[in-house]
Amino acid sequence: MGRSRVVLAVTVTVAMLLSGCSSGDTAAPPPSSTFTDQAGQKLPDPATTVLDPGKAAALQAVLTKVVSDPAIEAGSRGVTAAVVTDQWIWSGAAGKDAAGTALTPQTSMGVASITKTFVASEVMLLAQAKKIDLDAPLSQYVHHRLTANNATVRQHLSMRSGVPNYLPGDYAKMDIAIKAAPGKHWTPEQALSYDTAEPTQPDSPYNYSNPSYVLLGMLIEKVTGQPLATVLSRDLAKPAGLERAAFQDGQKPMAPVAEDRNPACGKAVDGYTPCRAIASLSAANAGLAADTPTIARWGYQLYGDRVVPGGLVQQMTSGDGDYGLGTMLFSQSYGLGTAYGHRGDMPDYTSLLVVIPDHKLSVAVILADGQKRPETVVTELITALQPLLG
Repeated sequence: MGRSRVVLAVTVTVAMLLSGCSSGDTAAPPPSSTFTDQAGQKLPDPATTVLDPGKAAALQAVLTKVVSDPAIEAGSRGVTAAVVTDQWIWSGAAGKDAAGTALTPQTSMGVASITKTFVASEVMLLAQAKKIDLDAPLSQYVHHRLTANNATVRQHLSMRSGVPNYLPGDYAKMDIAIKAAPGKHWTPEQALSYDTAEPTQPDSPYNYSNPSYVLLGMLIEKVTGQPLATVLSRDLAKPAGLERAAFQDGQKPMAPVAEDRNPACGKAVDGYTPCRAIASLSAANAGLAADTPTIARWGYQLYGDRVVPGGLVQQMTSGDGDYGLGTMLFSQSYGLGTAYGHRGDMPDYTSLLVVIPDHKLSVAVILADGQKRPETVVTELITALQPLLG
């Protein structure tokens, strides 16, 4: 690989991952405005019964097909998947990670921007508790150059804040710093110091923005006075029954952990995925590491109104485009009705969470390759499992 391609690969590495944590400013007082919730209809308890192996064969066959031709866009050297319904659960794996180790359903991997569903959920809970006002400027709580345009908290959640994503040149400069110290902890302020893009007016058209979620991570830490990992675990992961969710770099992934070959991290092996520098940079927008059973359960619990009250989930899943509040809106994409969730992209992993509440169904897939199409895998899994739905 030539030098220019190496630089490009490293730039893509960081471009997929950036995020952040806290700020030293004093939190603003709680807003005086009210925040009302609407009653939502919860899904039944997620099942604990494992799908009969004979019936599960069709699902496993989908994963076998994925690794049969890793070169195609929907193929991969390795894949894990999980399904949660109110009647049964299933998980499976096929293939290997970048080091050639066989994957299991319990293999932890980075799930990148699926992290945003947790951050958005926590912000909604803080709003319900009247500790923040979704329609107040984020600058009321987080004082930073990127909040000076007075975009609201809600506009940051919906990627309509006018805060653009990092520029290619910003990523290139970060690459150099990461390669020099892959085991370093980065603060969100350090990550944002590399952002040279100028914000535009708030309520701008949808524009995917990792910096907005860096700022929202800072908001959570400012208001709660606690580390982001502590808050997300306490308020969301534990109530949802997620035992293997690790919010990096406040937490380390639980073994077994897939090994990757991230060009920015080099040969660093420090217990984080892909390494501590990137894990801390991506804490609030892409730092989560987990296995697919954990992600599928989270989707069922979240969009089933079982962890966050239904009125808040209704706001998260509403919008006039393809993005709500920390949630991708899939409409009829998977053939069974309105679906919600999030995609995640990393150089060595591509992930997708899809939840179809009308069918009490949550599906999670992680491919052990970057720049792949997990949408195809999820579509084939849903087709295979349709005869199994009650």
